[in-house]
Amino acid sequence: MQDSKYKWWALALLWVAFFLQQGTRQLFGPSVPAMCASFGVDKVAIGVVGTVFAMTYGICVPFAGLTADLFNRKWMVTIGVAIFCGGIFLSGFVASVGLLILTYGILNGFGQTFYYPSATSLVSQLHKDSRATAISILQLGLYIGIVGCGALAGFVAGKGGESWRVPFWIFGGLGLAWAVALAFFLKDTKPVDSTVDLDLRPRPQKASIREALSAVFAKPTAICIILGLAMMIYVDIGFKNWMPSHLQAKFLDACPYLQRWAGLHAVLWHYLGAIVGVMVGSRIGDRLVASRPGIRLELGIVGFVISIPFIVWMAMTQSFALCCVAMLGFGLFRGVYDSNFMASFFDVVNPRYHASGVGIMMCIAFLFGSLSLTVLPWIAKLMDGNMSYSMASLAVFYGLGALTIVLARVRFLKRDCEGK
Repeated sequence: MQDSKYKWWALALLWVAFFLQQGTRQLFGPSVPAMCASFGVDKVAIGVVGTVFAMTYGICVPFAGLTADLFNRKWMVTIGVAIFCGGIFLSGFVASVGLLILTYGILNGFGQTFYYPSATSLVSQLHKDSRATAISILQLGLYIGIVGCGALAGFVAGKGGESWRVPFWIFGGLGLAWAVALAFFLKDTKPVDSTVDLDLRPRPQKASIREALSAVFAKPTAICIILGLAMMIYVDIGFKNWMPSHLQAKFLDACPYLQRWAGLHAVLWHYLGAIVGVMVGSRIGDRLVASRPGIRLELGIVGFVISIPFIVWMAMTQSFALCCVAMLGFGLFRGVYDSNFMASFFDVVNPRYHASGVGIMMCIAFLFGSLSLTVLPWIAKLMDGNMSYSMASLAVFYGLGALTIVLARVRFLKRDCEGK
């Protein structure tokens, strides 16, 4: 298979894996009410499962990133898909919250760390001239996976009883089968070496934790991008996991069908907007970055800032239709942010440490972002169960994210790009 064709085949293989990785995360949120009934616990207790997942991911992902820079990225992706889908599959059989923490929180969280650093590093290396576009196409796997899996989980869980387990069996089993496909069809692509001999032949260089940390933290722009992502992940985790419950609590009397379709509406409008935003933003970034190096960060600022009023509108409106419109606008500009944040990170970090850098970035972002799974229901509990204020509080974190990206654009980007 020619390299020009293989890079797109590889993207397709990784896209399905990303669909499964992100989609299986969305099985949790719409299933929360059914899980609470099944295990006899409240939402705060179930929220601990999601927090353990996010913290497991955050703690383990930097080591997965470093390992990807040292070893075979093909097998990192393949083994990761097998582990996390195994955890998802087993989650459909558990009989207690403790076991769900083990299968969904720990096993699933650990397996998912292997995928993203290796996959984004591979895509970035194979698509040098179309980096933002390729990563944005990969990002569509996230959006479509979340919508598809969330809709199925919400619909099935709405039947009541133990039906919430079925989507875990379906997508866990499909993922195990896809791991076999990756083992056969994904090639071993050697990572980029950061040094060469005088005769221009590549000279192998082993990555180390110290060098990877230095490659990231020596660049203030990269630090700001990480902090911005942490704010976005906090909002993203909170939104995806608690929006179905918010819709049911606020609009169920007026819209009884939300009993089974809240999982779909909680993500459909948001990610329809995000699909448009990510594709438009990526094309703008790739077309203008040569003449305007700051365009990727500028698009991130636009995405953060314009999302803020839509988040508040989404949380506080008393109309379900207007809530859907607000989620659409929120998603559109969230997609604009998503379209270039990874490419902007790769623009300032040495290519030899892209996978390690992604691991470090995801570690910080998910450790912080995991807090929203317990903070949001806690805020709602203080407000007599009203989640409107919890959801509105997410706008504050998008504001903080915008400030960090403004700082990177104004103070650090030119120096970090010149010193790369």
